[in-house]
Amino acid sequence: MAFEIRKSFIFDAAHHLGMNVDAGHRYGEIHGHSFEVTLAFRGDPDPKTGWVRDFAEIDALVQDIRARLDHKYLNKIDGLEQPTLERICTWIRGEVQRKMPDLAPNLSEVTVHRGSCRESCTYRPD
Repeated sequence: MAFEIRKSFIFDAAHHLGMNVDAGHRYGEIHGHSFEVTLAFRGDPDPKTGWVRDFAEIDALVQDIRARLDHKYLNKIDGLEQPTLERICTWIRGEVQRKMPDLAPNLSEVTVHRGSCRESCTYRPD
């Protein structure tokens, strides 16, 4: 039986999507959001620890990712030049793979939510 654990974090950042929209569109200008990210990891608990994964390890990963995004201009981050919700999900997945390759295969879901807009995107790796 597989279990799923989740860790969430919040970051605030600015971006623009002018490359995607016509002149005058509200997303064409620089604006900001508070984003909430949830990472989900599936797996069986380790027989010795009883954990799918130590949340302290996941917290360290999350803090590093958050530091790269919080109060930043997303368009200037390598890989987020066009920072749609979909691309933010993919970028975060790539960071998990890069920083914790042994945990990455257990990543079952990345959700990025913009509460003020009531919008979100969920990425589920194949």
